[in-house]
Amino acid sequence: MPALTVEEARTRAAALTVSSYEIAFDLTTGPETFRAVSTIRFEARDERSFVDVKPQELTKVTLNGANLDVKSLEDGRLQLEGLQGENVLVVDAVMKYSADGEGLQRSVDAGDGRVYLYGMSSLESAPRYFACFDQPDLKAPYTMTVKCPEEWIVLGNGAATQTKPGEWELKQTPPLSTYFVTLVAGPFHLIKSEHDGIPLGLACRQSLKEHLEKDKEDLFRVTAQAFDEYHRLFGYRYPFGEYHQVFVPDFNLGAMENPGCVTFADSLVFRSAVTDAERSLRARIVVHEMAHMWFGDAVTMKWWNDLWLNESFAEYMANRVAHDVTDHKGHWTDFAFVRKWWGLQADQRRSTHPVAADSIKDARQSLDDFDGISYAKGAAVLKQLAAYLGDEVFLKGVNAHIDAHEFGNADLHEFIAKLTEAGAVELPNWSEQWLRTAGLDTISAERTATGIRLRRSTPQAHPADRPHKLTVGAYDESGRLTSFPVLLDRDSVDIELDPTAAVIVPDAADDTWAKIRLDATSLANLPAVLPQIADSTTRGVIWNSIRDAVADAELDPRQALAILLEAIKHEDSDIAVGSLLRWLDDRLLGAYLPQDPYRAQAAAALTKRLAETPAGSSLQLAITRAVVATTDDAKLLQGWLDGSGVPSGLQVDTDFRWSLVLRLVRLGVYGKAEVDAALANDQSTEGVAQAARCLAATADGKEAAWQRIMTDATVGVNELFAIAEGFWDPAQTELTAPYVDRYFTEIAHTGEIRSGMAVAMTVVRIFPKYAVDEAVIERADALIADETVAPSIRRTTADHTDDLRRAIAVRRTFG
Repeated sequence: MPALTVEEARTRAAALTVSSYEIAFDLTTGPETFRAVSTIRFEARDERSFVDVKPQELTKVTLNGANLDVKSLEDGRLQLEGLQGENVLVVDAVMKYSADGEGLQRSVDAGDGRVYLYGMSSLESAPRYFACFDQPDLKAPYTMTVKCPEEWIVLGNGAATQTKPGEWELKQTPPLSTYFVTLVAGPFHLIKSEHDGIPLGLACRQSLKEHLEKDKEDLFRVTAQAFDEYHRLFGYRYPFGEYHQVFVPDFNLGAMENPGCVTFADSLVFRSAVTDAERSLRARIVVHEMAHMWFGDAVTMKWWNDLWLNESFAEYMANRVAHDVTDHKGHWTDFAFVRKWWGLQADQRRSTHPVAADSIKDARQSLDDFDGISYAKGAAVLKQLAAYLGDEVFLKGVNAHIDAHEFGNADLHEFIAKLTEAGAVELPNWSEQWLRTAGLDTISAERTATGIRLRRSTPQAHPADRPHKLTVGAYDESGRLTSFPVLLDRDSVDIELDPTAAVIVPDAADDTWAKIRLDATSLANLPAVLPQIADSTTRGVIWNSIRDAVADAELDPRQALAILLEAIKHEDSDIAVGSLLRWLDDRLLGAYLPQDPYRAQAAAALTKRLAETPAGSSLQLAITRAVVATTDDAKLLQGWLDGSGVPSGLQVDTDFRWSLVLRLVRLGVYGKAEVDAALANDQSTEGVAQAARCLAATADGKEAAWQRIMTDATVGVNELFAIAEGFWDPAQTELTAPYVDRYFTEIAHTGEIRSGMAVAMTVVRIFPKYAVDEAVIERADALIADETVAPSIRRTTADHTDDLRRAIAVRRTFG
């Protein structure tokens, strides 16, 4: 089925103006399908166009009262002939519920059998549940009516009113793009509130209601704090009426910014103890989606190449606003340790692209750009831009952009124009270097006889002349800081800092986007000095430098491990601990170093730190999770499961018990019987996914898990992802060896049975990333070159293959 190209979208946008959508849903027709009748009123300046619809059965179509041939539907497009100045199109269709999180998703709660629905419209998904002109620059108001079971509630972009039992009407919205239209229906638990005249709502499955009730005050408070700050910053009130935040099952990303009705993965309703870092992350996701109400929803990109205008802006504002006004901490620390590390890796793969790419990709290919470049790099660039321009000019331009394009569409050129009107100078050149050129510079510090020479080098594949406004930090043996602000706008700059400092950190405040390299003296002093550096964001800059230097085969992974094990004795940020230990488990021990003896060394250091960590603290939970992931002490883990020897302050709750079961399975101590017993004690939807993850980790469960991933179109995304996450383990390479080749012969089929984000997200989890071997790269390159394979499968496989190449280089260099 062909994807919409930018040329087709421009032609259709020039030919049509959509006046309104009226959509009638009947959700009472059975468990497999539903009925959707779309009435679209539009003006036409051409006699021909097409409408997008992907039904199970196209029942009837009329155009200006005349019947159209439903058999003329081809590849999700229905051609429209003889268009008039004013047109009314009515499309009556039987649509199929989805299981992959795209279109109208139907999920059954395993714990109580209740059914929940939500609509996901992003990139090609809207026509899976209603007929529409599916492109971001054909906005229109929407009204909906819904017929559903009487015990259900309905929510959507417009305020919903129950007109009689089982029947609902949704108020007409302001003009919306198709990709953020939504419908939520089911026996949801709904909590209502209000702030500053805005009706607020939180909703979740009935089986999670006690957990949402515990967190409602926090969620409403974060929402209110963010609304107040956005109103202050933008001088423009939230324009979409009610504001509901709905936690839905089988959501394949973190959240979706549907105006008036934001949807979130319901894993963000915490049913067990979580770290402060996880609560901070949830708050930041809430604030991120709220930013989209202005950037993305009120003002929308014209085509997907300006996706960054949505995501980069929301990412930057989420960190800024969450840091400034919410009660949660560590937002810029998380940006340094987690988000920037994600983006730094993406910007060094063959799939790298400019933040503001050229409009060459079709709608399906554009899915691939929901990556660390569009989010993290774009946010870092905007942070750099705000520092470069000053906040007054930056916000004046942003506000003018919103005012000028309210409920419309805009592109990069129009955004830059408003910043220029606000007083910015030389932005076209700045934009060309930072937004239109891929890749990242390397910034290093060289000690001279009298000071520090800061150097900038540009990748040969992506030459640029990027100015960097940053701070260089010099630290003595006690971690005391002397800093110096720099505008690095040429290849080298000499600065007045003590060249005998123990550690020198370019970009110590994490203000720019670059590969940072520490000099040999700084690296040698790190084990002693790093624990003394108070600023966790600076520690994030240092760790990104270490991780990147290892990946570039410039730093011995054994030296990096030694620095990590020394630093972990003192690290007090649960964000840092979580990020570093994911890197330890996934790359350092998973790809660069053998399991023995290094995993045992890590487990010993972590176990010692756990004994010294404050009882009941968030840090204790983070360290405990790391101990579970690294230890081979089955008796210790079994004892914790039985309630013996549990560290004081640690709660062995449902999710923690599952982590113990998973580790015991991977150690070969537990098998299917023990997993089944654990599931008997947790027969929730979450328990089913946890059990699937554990069974995929067993020797006897590999084949069944593989078949479900590769052939089962009905498995929900939460369970699907769990199965894939449980499958590979660096300690099971002999057991999983036969599946390495099978990945390359079977993964293409998943692009035929699933759609949208779920395709790439499955590849992210099931690619054989621990098979560090040249033969694997050869197989991968052949798959990547096969244009019959779905673009998202080829792109994600290419990204993982680039990581494998780097791992091979590390092993060759350091033995």
